[in-house]
Amino acid sequence: MNFISAIKLLKKLNREYVRLHWRYENRFWEFYMLGGKARGAAMNAAQKKLHAFRGDPRNSKLIREALRATRQAAEIDRLAAWRRFFELYQSPPKLKQLRARIARLESKIHTDRLNAPQGYRDPQSGRYIPASENKMRMILRTHPDEKTRRAVWAAMEKLARPSLADYVRLVGLRNEYARGLGYSDFYEYKAQTEEGMSKAQIFGIFGKIYRRTKYGFRNLRRLEKKMSGLRQPWNQGFLLAGDFTRDEDPYFNFGEALMAWGKSLTALGVDFRGGALQLDLLDRRGKYNNGFCHWPRVVHYVEREGRKGKRKVISRRTGSANFTCNLVPGQVGAGSQGLHTLFHEGGHAAHLLNADQLDAILNTEYPPASTAWDETQSMFMDNLASSIEWKTRYARNSAGEPYPWALFERKARKLRPVAPLDLMGIMHVADFERQVYAAKNLTAAKVVFLAKAAGRKYFDYRTDTLRVLNVPHIYSWESACAYHGYALAELAVAQWREYFYRKYGYLVDNPRVGREMKRVWQFGSACTFAECVQLATGRPLSAEAHLAAITRSLPQTLKIARQRIRRLARVPRKRSRVDLNANIRLVHGRQVVADNRRGFENMAAHYRAWLNREQ
Repeated sequence: MNFISAIKLLKKLNREYVRLHWRYENRFWEFYMLGGKARGAAMNAAQKKLHAFRGDPRNSKLIREALRATRQAAEIDRLAAWRRFFELYQSPPKLKQLRARIARLESKIHTDRLNAPQGYRDPQSGRYIPASENKMRMILRTHPDEKTRRAVWAAMEKLARPSLADYVRLVGLRNEYARGLGYSDFYEYKAQTEEGMSKAQIFGIFGKIYRRTKYGFRNLRRLEKKMSGLRQPWNQGFLLAGDFTRDEDPYFNFGEALMAWGKSLTALGVDFRGGALQLDLLDRRGKYNNGFCHWPRVVHYVEREGRKGKRKVISRRTGSANFTCNLVPGQVGAGSQGLHTLFHEGGHAAHLLNADQLDAILNTEYPPASTAWDETQSMFMDNLASSIEWKTRYARNSAGEPYPWALFERKARKLRPVAPLDLMGIMHVADFERQVYAAKNLTAAKVVFLAKAAGRKYFDYRTDTLRVLNVPHIYSWESACAYHGYALAELAVAQWREYFYRKYGYLVDNPRVGREMKRVWQFGSACTFAECVQLATGRPLSAEAHLAAITRSLPQTLKIARQRIRRLARVPRKRSRVDLNANIRLVHGRQVVADNRRGFENMAAHYRAWLNREQ
């Protein structure tokens, strides 16, 4: 195969991948936003074709032949990336059939969980109160009546049980698939293919963190002497932070969140490279109950020869991103949740819409992409928006007053003793899945036992809970056995923030920070998680920056916060219009609520007015 035919092969593969990816992701969005068996079947059919392309041994063979024949270094690098890509997805015909069975079972679980009755029995009136899973989660964090919180918790415990038998089947089928490829279990398969790390490496890091931070449970028990019932699962979130959620709520009106997000990203120098964004942010019946960001149109390049055999012409095609969350308009805490989504999922979107690899397979969220590196981008952004300096600059109440220092200090004084437990919730899910997939002769009873044991270890609850079985990630192929990525990302975020603070002194509204992030984003998934962390921070990944931040004393915490506020105060605020270099539309299911054709400010005003009508 000569040089020209190698280029033609790359063009053909890119074109086909972009087409199949687009079709699947559009079906995925429709099913997850609107539900329905027919949409689920259409999604599975599109996914099957995408899997067939990725797992086609003929494509792998063509790439190997091209590599043997090509002498051009640039083309060798590109072909090597495709070889790695196809190797990740090769499986014998029997396993392809098994993969299709797994997809059908996942769709069934998703549909069953969406259609299950969601609500709780009001302890005062005895009436059944319909409420989505997301609304009940917020009630647990914010409702002042313990009996109501306990009723909601009991209802969510029931939601965890109906899919148990299907989940056991799903774990078995996934393990069968992974073992057919030579891995010890599905968790090892996901860890190796997505992060290039083994289970032993990942949980070795987690073990170190657990040992160095579990003293936080002693602090929790001391706090319980002042806050009766603190270690009950229906009380802990409310007693620790429920009053702060209510006190902070006036400063996070979601009607104003779009403008704060747009202004902040513009000042940071972050944009979406001409891509398209579609946002569906409100809760409703039949909608998937967790936030996510996916990219239907992958950033890709079109290559063609110039006129009369002249230089090749390569043009970039922008991508698109869909992201979603489940706000309940008017509910206490919804504004903060919405702002978190804009920064978190918007960070995901910015990452891959800025990717700049010639081959589309390196510009997506799927392997060889690293879950941990993807989450580093989103978590860096929502960490930025949760910082005290961002709040004092952007968070305002209806009277225009900034987020008060006194509220931050009161919150720090109460919550600092349990700050060392910061990663326990993430390690809880990851360790549960690790044990489930390693278990011999798994049964529903054993799943329940492991779920309760994980709750005791990572939360020190007085009452056992099945909360981990309501985490939607464990039921989806893409997110199952990948929750560790959030914890690894937390370590990378802390290390990146430390790097920027040392280099520039501040992060918020610093275009040099945005410029450095965009420089790393261009690599897409052309490098591993460890390589990306090294590129971004100049150092290998370490837990030390994170551990230093969460074990910092209260006086140190307050001192650093004051320093960062003073440093940002010296940075003038720009009054320029919001320009995120994107075509944005805000939707609610099939309804288009607002778009930015007449400017971001106009879109935000229209969406704010619509939100007010929805409340």
